[in-house]
Order: sequence, then C-alpha cells, then structure tokens
Amino acid sequence: MKTKSTSKASFTAPTLTFMRDLVTNNNREWFHANRPRYEAAKAELFTVVERVLAGLSPFEPLANTAVKDCVFRINRDIRFAKDKAPYKSNLAFAIGPGGRHSGRIDYYVHIQPGNKSFLGAGMWNPTPANLAKFRQEVDYNAAELKAIIEADAFSEYFPEASGEVMKTTPKGYPADHPEIELLRRKELFFMHRFTDKEVLKPNFADDIVQGCRLIKPYCDLLNYLFFDEKEEGPTL
Repeated sequence: MKTKSTSKASFTAPTLTFMRDLVTNNNREWFHANRPRYEAAKAELFTVVERVLAGLSPFEPLANTAVKDCVFRINRDIRFAKDKAPYKSNLAFAIGPGGRHSGRIDYYVHIQPGNKSFLGAGMWNPTPANLAKFRQEVDYNAAELKAIIEADAFSEYFPEASGEVMKTTPKGYPADHPEIELLRRKELFFMHRFTDKEVLKPNFADDIVQGCRLIKPYCDLLNYLFFDEKEEGPTL
C-alpha cells in the first residue's frame, strides 16, 4: 500500500460548491466546461482517501490497496435507469482489501453537500446464505453482536441503524424469540452522518479513521460469519 503523510487531508468549500452546482447542471456540456473544478474536487478526494488508508493501516490489513481502487466513479450507469442524469450528486469511496470491490464488509464514505455526508458499514443486501448465517448467529450467540452494537461508544457514534426489516417472523424462528427484533432484520447497516462544517475540517480524514476503528469489530464479526468461518470436516 503506497501512502504518504499529508499536512492537510480535507475537503474545501469549492468542492462542496461544485457538487451543489452539479445537481442543478447535471449534463455533459456543463460538466466538461467545469472539468477543472471537478479535477480539483477529485484531487481532494484522493488526498483524503490516502490519509484514511494510512490511518487504517495499523489496525486493518490493507496491503496493496491503492487509492484509485477505493474511489467510485462520478459517472452514473444510466443504461437501464429512468433518471438519465449522467453524473452522481456525491463523491464516494469504499475501503476494503484491494479497494471498493473487495467483496467483503468494508467501510463506505459518502460526501454530499447539504449535510448528507456519512460513514457507513455493515450488512447491506446480503445473499440469502449470508442472511441465514447472520440469523443463526443471533439465535445461538446474540450476546457477542449486542456487546458490539449496544456499547455506549458505538451507539453514540452510530445512532442510525438502516436497512430493511421484516414485518413478519422469519421462517424457522418463533415469534416470541428473545432476539426477534434482530432476527427480523434483513439488513443492518450503521451510519454516522457528517455536517458540511465537519467535512471541511482540516482533520476530517482522521475523523473517518476514528469512526472506522469504532465499527471495525462489527465488520470483523460479519466478515467472519460470511467469509472466514471454516466448515468442519467429516467426522472419521
């Protein structure tokens, strides 16, 4: 992983202004005429991601993870979309081993003016097999999960649990199960929102790192359940 320390890893007001202007001028002609503004915003994004990668390195194995592999393109895929606006209204990056396509539970950062920026991580759109693993863990050992997500520091920083929740009872579990609220969850994604003022702080990248440190135990638990748990071999 190639990183270097920078004296300032944050966004500036012109970047947020560019993103606001893009919302009301979301067309290729305007974008190309304002490409220098976009390139400046992109450079700031890369600097922030670089600092975040460096900050995560002491506690997160991210060898050979390049900044460019973490950053999402600003272009939208409009092939099958009703909304034909060609550009996203946000800047974003996700950090996992190898970048945004790690295939694991990673850290997602979304930068959008209007106080819509956030850091998020967790179970989102899981496969049926992974959802079944999550529910089995809740059934057998909810204490470990609850010790993480109900800890004071965690719940204060990540007060918002997003995702789809069943209105009925999942098949195979009784309606009076003591952990029925967790079992009903089809997604469990936690978010910490940032104001525009916080995004513009000189040490914003360091704030992201601290948030990642807090949610890492939850990500680690999900990654263990979904990807790392070893199946027992046949009994001889």
